[in-house]
Amino acid sequence: MTATVSPAQGAPEGPRATAGGGDERLLRVSPLRRLLGRPELGAVVGAVAVFLFFSFAADSFLRPSSIGTVLYAASILGIMAVPVALLMIGGEFDLSAGVMVTSSALISSMFSFQMTANVWVGVLVSLLVTLGLGAFNGIMLTRTRLPSFIITLGTFLMLTGLNLGLTKLISGTVSTKTIGDMEGFPAARRLFASSLTIGGVDLKVTILWWAALVALASWILLRTRYGNWIFAVGGNADAARAVGVPVRGTKIGLYMGVALCAWVAGQHLLFSFDVVQSGEGVGNELKYIVAAVIGGCLITGGYGSAVGSAVGAFIFGMTDKGIVYAEWNPDWFQFFLGAMLLLATLLNAWVRKRAEASR
Repeated sequence: MTATVSPAQGAPEGPRATAGGGDERLLRVSPLRRLLGRPELGAVVGAVAVFLFFSFAADSFLRPSSIGTVLYAASILGIMAVPVALLMIGGEFDLSAGVMVTSSALISSMFSFQMTANVWVGVLVSLLVTLGLGAFNGIMLTRTRLPSFIITLGTFLMLTGLNLGLTKLISGTVSTKTIGDMEGFPAARRLFASSLTIGGVDLKVTILWWAALVALASWILLRTRYGNWIFAVGGNADAARAVGVPVRGTKIGLYMGVALCAWVAGQHLLFSFDVVQSGEGVGNELKYIVAAVIGGCLITGGYGSAVGSAVGAFIFGMTDKGIVYAEWNPDWFQFFLGAMLLLATLLNAWVRKRAEASR
């Protein structure tokens, strides 16, 4: 049995009888009402505003090379913003997501180097270990019933210490050894860190990874039973459990989804630069959450979309690079990011109230 949630939570709801005794599915819904019901509407409006602003503020913003750079910056964030958005829709957080990306890269690099193995062996070992970390977060959350803030904060601190301590113990420094001359490295770089030219614009392969993840996550949320479970668990876990939704398995799966995308981002980090600094990734988890919130996800869970997280990441990329192209002091970036977070949250709340009032 599956649970249904209200449209205000971002998922279709079951048929209801209207005042006249008919099925509401037979009623016509205006395009405007459908548009107002989309979680990402506020983010799209914000993205258009940011794009137009930097188009006038920075002469080089609309150059093909600049567009490619903006999309690359957005994709690095967006790859992780997608699973974080799904996790937030499910009512949870993951503060270990940023350092988990670095952990994934470190495991691949050090295992390959120390075992003098083909780099693909390290990549596979990294995938298994990273998925294990995601499962650990999910199992600890569901077994202990502690808040996800506490569970993942503990994982964040442990991974931060392990990243630094093990790297110095094994490599003797705070960074890994080069693996650029090892067997399998060129092929792995093509998969995780290559570039391609489309329409005269140089695009990183991470943009394709990002687009694929957004499409997959959207399909899961809107077309599968598991997607309905995510909305139900985020809306009211107890009610979802009462109607047969596997709350424990759903939450563990969401954390493993975050881990899978952390593995993808970590391999890109490794095969882009050949070496990895053990202290990277700290603080990135907040950027993933910001992108999801700007994209329409509620802190309280049960509402949001994968597309919204992509729009939020795109806004982040435009702001990050737009400030540089406008030749402003980059110290202002955090201010603009915080202002966008507040404005997007207020706009999303207004849009949601308008959508609920029009029903």
